[in-house]
Parts: sequence; structure tokens; C-alpha cells
Amino acid sequence: MQQDRRNKPEAPLHVALIMDGNGRWARERSLPRVEGHRVGVSRIRSVLELMDAHNVKHVTIYAFSTENWNRPQHEVSGIMAVLREVIDDETRALHKIGVRILHLGSTHRLDPDLKEAINHAQDLTRDNTRMTLSVAFDYGGRSEIVQAVRGLIRDNVPAEAVDEDLLARYLYTPGIPDPDLIIRTGGELRLSNFLLWQSAYSEFYTTPVPWPEFGPQEIEEALRSYHKRKRRFGAVDPGD
Repeated sequence: MQQDRRNKPEAPLHVALIMDGNGRWARERSLPRVEGHRVGVSRIRSVLELMDAHNVKHVTIYAFSTENWNRPQHEVSGIMAVLREVIDDETRALHKIGVRILHLGSTHRLDPDLKEAINHAQDLTRDNTRMTLSVAFDYGGRSEIVQAVRGLIRDNVPAEAVDEDLLARYLYTPGIPDPDLIIRTGGELRLSNFLLWQSAYSEFYTTPVPWPEFGPQEIEEALRSYHKRKRRFGAVDPGD
């Protein structure tokens, strides 16, 4: 659950990123949409390094939603191929700098070799403590809540024993603090089924800059916006 971090924290503990605009970025350059995703993936490590410089300890990226399966098959196949191409190299590189990798979402629709690569990345980095990178892949916020409820039912938890803390332990994110800041690139103004439970009191920031161009200037601007806000979590600030 969300820690008591009212008013203006020095830095967000957890930043979540909706990496939007890859396809449009590619189309504007007369490139196949998959090339936008390829360039987008290559941005992740540099963004993590910039977040680390601001003492951010948790980063969650929205890589592929449950709804993205409805995209044209050639684009879905391309995204899967891009992920499979980079996961080994990126895992090794992130492991070297102390990043722990977690997968959020389902794996039952993924190819066996991709599942194996995901499991290897999590196993290799499980003891790292510098930063946690959670990759939401085949992830949907509503589906996550449904899976949590099913888990409670399977475990025969009495209805009167269910509270917010208990349900949160059945989500994909036990032990991970709720995001302080959610950044969406590409200019859209919606959550798109991302971290619906966890984002109850998250600050939201959007930029028209597409993900392949998201860099130091945009991160600085997002964090400046965050620092200007007062976080009350439903309470009243005595000064207001």
C-alpha cells in the first residue's frame, strides 16, 4: 500500500511509464511500426539511468497490454521478436548495474522460449537492490484485479477477512510501493487499463513527446511538475 508521503517528497520512490507513441513516431518517418518499438526498447536503459540519478528506486514500464493482442498479427509478432532479441542483452546489462527485473502480467499466451527468457531475467536479478524494473507485459489492470479475486476464492479466504491490504497481496505487485508518478508519453490523457488499483493516488503527467524521443529534458520536466504538487491522499492540508 501507499506509504505516508504527503506534501512534496524529495523524489518519487516509484515512477510508472506508459510508453506510447512508438508506432506514430515510425509512421512519421515512413518506417514500419515495429521499428518504432525497436527504437523504443533501446530507450529503456538510458531512462533507467536517468531515473537512478534522481534516486528513483522503482520503475514500472507498460510494455504490452492485454488489449494489444488485438493489433494486426504482423505487428504483434514484430513486438514479440523485438522483445526476444533484446531481452538477453538488456538483462545482462541491467544486472551489471544492480537492477532487479520483475514481470507483471500473464505468460500463458507467450511462446515457451520467451517465457524462459523472462524467468531467467527474474532469477538472475532477484537479489539486486539498486533499482527494481517491473515490466508490465501481457498486462491489464482489470485482469489483474480479477486474478486477485480468484486467488482469494481459491484460498478460501472468508469475505469478512478481505480488506485492501489483503487484496493488494494477491495482485502482481506485492511488496512494490504504489506509483507516486505515472508518466505517459505520446500525448494521450488516459491510463489505458494500467495499474488501476495501484494508481488510486498517483500523480499523472503527460507529454506529447513520443517514447522514442523521451529523454533527459522530458524527465526533468516531469519531475519538476511532480515536485510542485501537494499530495494529500484524501486528507486536508492545514494550510489550505
